[in-house]
Amino acid sequence: MSRVSLVVLLLSVSPSISLAWGPPGGGDRLTGRAFATRSEVIARNGMAATSQPLATQVAIDILKKGGTAVDAAIAANAVLGLMEPTGSGIGGDLFAIIWDAKTQKLYGLNASGRSPYELSLAQLKAAGLTSIPPFGPLPVTVPGCVEGWFSLHERFGKLPMGEVLAPAIGYAREGFPLTELIAYYWGRGGRILKDQPNFAATFLPNGRAPKKGDIFRNPDLASTYETLASGGRDAFYRGALTEKMVSFAGRVGCFLTARDFEEHTSTWVEPVSTSYRGVEVWELPPNGQGIAALQMLNIIEAFDLRSMGHNSTEHLHRVIEAKKLAYEDRARFYADPDFYKVPLDGLLSKGYAGERRALIDPKRASRELEPGDPKLRHGDTVYLTVADKDHNMVSLIQSNYRGFGSGLVPDGLGFVFQDRGELFTLQEGHPNVYAPHKRPFHTIIPGFVTKDGVPWLSFGVMGGDMQPQGHVQVLCNLLDFGMNVQEAGDAARFHHTGSSEPTGEKMSDGGQVSLESGVPMESKRGLAQMGHRVRFSSGGFGGYQAIMYDAGRSIYIGASESRKDGQAAGY
Repeated sequence: MSRVSLVVLLLSVSPSISLAWGPPGGGDRLTGRAFATRSEVIARNGMAATSQPLATQVAIDILKKGGTAVDAAIAANAVLGLMEPTGSGIGGDLFAIIWDAKTQKLYGLNASGRSPYELSLAQLKAAGLTSIPPFGPLPVTVPGCVEGWFSLHERFGKLPMGEVLAPAIGYAREGFPLTELIAYYWGRGGRILKDQPNFAATFLPNGRAPKKGDIFRNPDLASTYETLASGGRDAFYRGALTEKMVSFAGRVGCFLTARDFEEHTSTWVEPVSTSYRGVEVWELPPNGQGIAALQMLNIIEAFDLRSMGHNSTEHLHRVIEAKKLAYEDRARFYADPDFYKVPLDGLLSKGYAGERRALIDPKRASRELEPGDPKLRHGDTVYLTVADKDHNMVSLIQSNYRGFGSGLVPDGLGFVFQDRGELFTLQEGHPNVYAPHKRPFHTIIPGFVTKDGVPWLSFGVMGGDMQPQGHVQVLCNLLDFGMNVQEAGDAARFHHTGSSEPTGEKMSDGGQVSLESGVPMESKRGLAQMGHRVRFSSGGFGGYQAIMYDAGRSIYIGASESRKDGQAAGY
């Protein structure tokens, strides 16, 4: 019997019968968990997930033109540098993990920049500084993003760079309407940075930050992108753009010189991994903080989180305590490997994780912790991900740090210099102490997961020190609690702050735990009773994008969470 015939029959029997075809108990979702903001996106030939819908659509357009996942990722990143300068841009750095279907192998790229040759620790101390300030000329490091684009493109790209950058150039000249969340952060950043050189002229048209729906144009950035499309990386690091940046730097008290640009290189690195619940989770090694997620997973692996219940007091307590332990090691051991031999084997060993796990009191929050001794084993930001028809996948993260970065806008170029150098410490003898031509500790991390030797998940959770915590929570949601890829990002999160930092600050009174409103009240109460300093917050929980690959059916499943303006789309 057809559905229409059934309706007619029911009405003839009883006119009082309701015709609500929704799920039992009301609501609009027929399947999945109530907190999920939408269903997953599913497609065969390609997928993109970014924090701005227009950037996602650009990535899909590039894929449809025959571009690779890397081509599409670069195109989307260029668009985000225009549309979301509150977290990205070519004045910042880039990291990526790429799955290459041809070689069946993961590749890692560290495209982070180094400190100026002409600025020394002695100079900083002579100025009376105990830390590097967050804005202005002193925290500026060499922008690594552009070199990262061209390194990725040379190895994994297909379309000409002019075609890859064309959508961003068009939007920069013609304008685009601001989305809601980006407009909010634009306004906040504008109030802080309005007096920095060239900032207001570029990002505060008519003397104010553009609002949601306002059309914003950046013709200077369009010209810069056109120069990159025609002149390649050399235009940025040893050409006309270099001259403009160095001239500007000298005028505003920034220490970057032509030598800093000319000697800049990206580094291809081997991703590192740990096993968790039958999969291999991959991150990039320091100077980034990705291995903190692996350390956390190693510690919590021995706990039966599923039986504790999602976001229960017991579940949250153990993961928070694991975070505290991993971040003490992060503060002590994560640094530029060209200056310090990071004890990776020890930090990632299961035996070391067992020793650290033993420090967790199941009934009480820790107040003070010290880093471990892994040597005994000898051993603000945008995130996007793209997958193509040939099953290449890229997990890419890119950032200025602190939203708009330093606030310094080189004359006529349309982008902001990053302020990543703030994350150096000035404590002599520390692995992350400031030195010329050194990469600072870095917060931005792309994530990747393989299963049975093939891709399973390309994902990231942007947001400063939230990122390893976000990676772990998403993976626990997927692997311990059986959520789908959309639910795993939408589920309520915690964010622990106040751990010891690579800049030298020590953990104070155990830090504090921010909890989203979706965490049950009994869990919040239980954590407080254990001694956690609990606070309620509506922000700071990161921004998640993900693409899952179902190898058995050869389909992609995408997700973009509701905390950002983003979109996952496929074709």
